[in-house]
Amino acid sequence: MAVSRVRASFMQCLRKSRFKPFAVESETSTIRRFFSADSSASFQSVGFIGLGNMGSRMANNIIKAGYKMVVHDINRNTMEKYSDMGVATKETPFEVAEASDVVITMLPSPSHVLEVYNGSHGLLHGGYHLRPWLLIDSSTIDPRTSRELSAIVSSRILKEKRDSWENPVMLDAPVSGGVLAADAGTLTFMVGGPEESYNAAKTLFLSMGKSSVYCGGAGNGSAAKICNNLAMAVSMLGVSEALALGQSLGISAKTLTKVLNSSSARCWSSESYNPVPGVMEKVPSASDYDGGFASKLMAKDLNLAAASASEIGLEHPLTSQAQEIYKKLCEDGYENKDFSCVFRHFYSGVDEL
Repeated sequence: MAVSRVRASFMQCLRKSRFKPFAVESETSTIRRFFSADSSASFQSVGFIGLGNMGSRMANNIIKAGYKMVVHDINRNTMEKYSDMGVATKETPFEVAEASDVVITMLPSPSHVLEVYNGSHGLLHGGYHLRPWLLIDSSTIDPRTSRELSAIVSSRILKEKRDSWENPVMLDAPVSGGVLAADAGTLTFMVGGPEESYNAAKTLFLSMGKSSVYCGGAGNGSAAKICNNLAMAVSMLGVSEALALGQSLGISAKTLTKVLNSSSARCWSSESYNPVPGVMEKVPSASDYDGGFASKLMAKDLNLAAASASEIGLEHPLTSQAQEIYKKLCEDGYENKDFSCVFRHFYSGVDEL
């Protein structure tokens, strides 16, 4: 139902405005240039919704950077924790919006994002008038949903006019790096939306990460993220399969890893995130695949990639195969284990101690 409502709202917004969510040139050309070089002045109050494993660490780094924060999460214990830290907490996303200049969301799935934006007490609950001038969604969702929400947000009117600016803006800004990078403040942001608003938000991104990449118009950040995670999944499967095959043929994973990392097969999955227990320290495979990026999240991202490919008629055999493998891992009870556990639990590879 939530998806149907946002689709209907999206079409209504398109009829009422000239916004063209899929054309980068038209989107940026309609943006009024109101952002100052000192964009931090525009972020007097930052709202954050979604304080899970990633969101809590991102919010903590924003606090460390000296921003005034307002937060919301459905977990009452998490809310109490932030209240005890002296951070303002709100009961609903709408209340966060009413107290913020910019609102960041970090949520598990497209359905959660739609509910936070369009629910009965969502960010857009106040009709056509909106307090925050910038909404940033760092969730990993499909490009279509990002583009539709962006169109709806841009059709609203700011409660308080900023220079000649009358309409709020949305950026889709998913991240790469996982929990460790979120904690260390070394995330990479992939950002879609108007370039002027991206430039204005750079200081905010750098309070949570080491870099940000502008990917183009609305939805392009989300597109970049699902493509990145598709490539990451296929790479991990290839490396795991090769290492398991090597073990079966009598080559130790440690030896084969040295070969891979000094030859044309060298990649992140072999060199920085090796899936074989005993080969590397300080990676999930060294701690029974706990922590890291859960297999259920990889399965979700592969579903998004497959759905996006199907929408545009693109052949995607590797995506489909990876999708089935991670679906099986989850069905077999490994949904909360790091996605590199495919080496042990799908390919039956063995530890090297």
